[in-house]
Amino acid sequence: MSPTLELLEALLARPSVTPADAGCLDLISERLQALGFACERLDAGPKEAAVSNLWAIRPGRDAQAPVLVLAGHTDVVPTGPLDAWTTPPFTPSYRDGRLYARGAADMKSSLAAFVVACEAFVRAHPEHPGSLALLLTSDEEGPALHGTVHVVQELKRRGQRLDACIVGEPTSVQRLGDTIKNGRRGSLSGRLTVKGIQGHVAYPQLARNPIHQLAAPLAELAAMRWDEGNAHFPPTSFQVSNIQAGTGAGNVIPGSAVLDFNFRFSTASTPEALKARVQAVLEAHGLEYQIDWVLGGEPFLTEPGTLTQAMTAAIRAETGVAAELSTTGGTSDGRFIAKLCPQVVEFGPINASIHQLNEWVTVADLDPLTAIYRRTFENLLL
Repeated sequence: MSPTLELLEALLARPSVTPADAGCLDLISERLQALGFACERLDAGPKEAAVSNLWAIRPGRDAQAPVLVLAGHTDVVPTGPLDAWTTPPFTPSYRDGRLYARGAADMKSSLAAFVVACEAFVRAHPEHPGSLALLLTSDEEGPALHGTVHVVQELKRRGQRLDACIVGEPTSVQRLGDTIKNGRRGSLSGRLTVKGIQGHVAYPQLARNPIHQLAAPLAELAAMRWDEGNAHFPPTSFQVSNIQAGTGAGNVIPGSAVLDFNFRFSTASTPEALKARVQAVLEAHGLEYQIDWVLGGEPFLTEPGTLTQAMTAAIRAETGVAAELSTTGGTSDGRFIAKLCPQVVEFGPINASIHQLNEWVTVADLDPLTAIYRRTFENLLL
């Protein structure tokens, strides 16, 4: 069994459903400390839902050389119905060249590869010029309030410099190495409450139907072109996720209607501009309304440079694949790290099964993934 696979099995056996860590960081810290990493727990959050955070760094011999941080999360999403899994989700199982378990792809395989790549790199280059660090949390799949964002704030307070970051999210699509995420769209959510007047459907003149009032502005919002995107991002999208109204009775005009919606927005738009345009439409239609906004994350982009070059070269050397740079998909903790670090990319295994029942990773990809990380360290830190 390869060192990466052995460590991955140990991590997968720990039921670290968010925000639980289930001892994953202790296992990783033990391996890193043996390499000379200074490991520090920066746990945060309320006691009843405490978040486990690890900051570990092995300084290079040259203080002016780059600092590369590896970022990721030990927490996994809930399993769903246990009887719908072919094998227990926290018992690593093998079928047809795949390893099945919750977290196999998202993202314990990357964590195991990070650690084993660090071990190989340090053994080969004990006096490496650049610094190597890890930032790991158990609060990525949850609210993400006390994990990476907390550690980044603490590092910023200390004046810790970060020059490049690899987030181990599963990014590959068809085969290992085909996709690197060099940015992500932002996420802006809104909850719109349109206020009407409840009444009997037979006496509409005595009521005001908020569903009817919402129909025209909603159609206008759905048809709007928010921006044209740019060379790195598709146009911003507006999507409705929920509409709630009514008392359950068929003869009552509701007193309010609630609409949940989300923008996935590019660097061509700002949260402030999107909010203003939505509110302008609502005002133009004369609605009585309340709107509550949640900014889940702002977009970030890493232009092609030293980090993307180092990683694409490593992928080509280990797999022969020409990696594509992409900004598709949802959000990740890269959005927090990008506020402190000028170059952030995401790279990991095939993402076809993430968050699904019977999540899997291809066993044959684990050692090449580890080698890609190690070679990227060499390209950046030597």
